[in-house]
Amino acid sequence: MAFEPPRRLARALGEENAAPGAGAWLARLPEIVADVVARRGLDVERVVAPGGRNSLVLLVRTDGAAAPAALKVAPPFAEPAAERAALAHWKGWGAVETYETGADDVDGGDGDGALLLERLRPEVSLRSLPDAKALLEAAGTIRRLWVQPPAGHAFETVEDRTGREARAMQGGDGPEALVDAALRAREAMLATADESLLLHGAFRQGKVLAGERSPWLAVGPEPVVGERAYDLARLARDRVEDLIASDTGASTARRRMRRLADSLDVDGDRLRSWTLFRAVESGTRAARAGRDSTAEVLLEYASWL
Repeated sequence: MAFEPPRRLARALGEENAAPGAGAWLARLPEIVADVVARRGLDVERVVAPGGRNSLVLLVRTDGAAAPAALKVAPPFAEPAAERAALAHWKGWGAVETYETGADDVDGGDGDGALLLERLRPEVSLRSLPDAKALLEAAGTIRRLWVQPPAGHAFETVEDRTGREARAMQGGDGPEALVDAALRAREAMLATADESLLLHGAFRQGKVLAGERSPWLAVGPEPVVGERAYDLARLARDRVEDLIASDTGASTARRRMRRLADSLDVDGDRLRSWTLFRAVESGTRAARAGRDSTAEVLLEYASWL
């Protein structure tokens, strides 16, 4: 299948600190897609652009070109098997449905990094709504995802994921005082955590798309097991560029965080702590990748917390 990978994907996988093997996977992507499509007997309509930073999404048809679906192809380091397992556990409750729940569904299964999914409307996310309405819909969606993980699950924990991130943050890519505050906040949250729920892991307005079966459904989980405040922390800083550009950005950000915490019965102090950690982690990661403007915005936001 001949196509050009979306620029966002090519740019992200070409960054200096991209995962090992990212460039090789990107170079082979047309070949990988052609194989995945052929083995599933799919008809491709188009590539979704701008798409994501670590996967390719195509709109396809199954069953003799009759049934619309979406095909997501991701590299091994994006852990598509974990995403598949989380979507299968949610069974469409608050999230997009997966049409393949295990390696037996298609020859090759998880090994090809592909997920055949319910088709949503990729051009319509919660970011298309006014912010207050978007946050209300986001809260209703994320609430459905917070369930007990399956017995014997292999999902990563918040402690393990943030442990890797914390080690990377100590590389001198952010203000020392801010990094230290974020690391202390993480330690305090882990020491007092009392929830072990299945979380989306990367939840934000852009990860909630319009659908037919339900008005709004979450996509693109990076599943992790831990407390709800961690999952809500990424949503709390949505539209951060608008906040930074506003004269009242700091106070607006704090009010938004309180509203989110209250609406979902999450401890406000825990949400603030995890929001601080995740903002500083994202900021220092952006700095390492040379995305200086993004790093500056995120670290300024974190300084308000």
